[in-house]
Amino acid sequence: MKFIEDQPSDATCDLVCRVCPMHLLEPGEMLKCLKKNQVLEVLTDYDGALEDIPAWCKKCGQEFIGIDEEDDYYKLYIRKVKE
Repeated sequence: MKFIEDQPSDATCDLVCRVCPMHLLEPGEMLKCLKKNQVLEVLTDYDGALEDIPAWCKKCGQEFIGIDEEDDYYKLYIRKVKE
């Protein structure tokens, strides 16, 4: 895992208190609305997302930037590199 801090983002997908598979479905839909090189911030408290989202990015050709850990949730950052 790559931990980062103070990553700017262009959009936020709040999935705190949401269950699987929303942590993959909703970010995928939101990325469709972003332009190439824009960053999506995903907020989640689901531990499985820590492995699932980086793997999903690799599979879909997007760049997983890293994770910022807050007290009650995680912030995961995805850069859109593929249309």
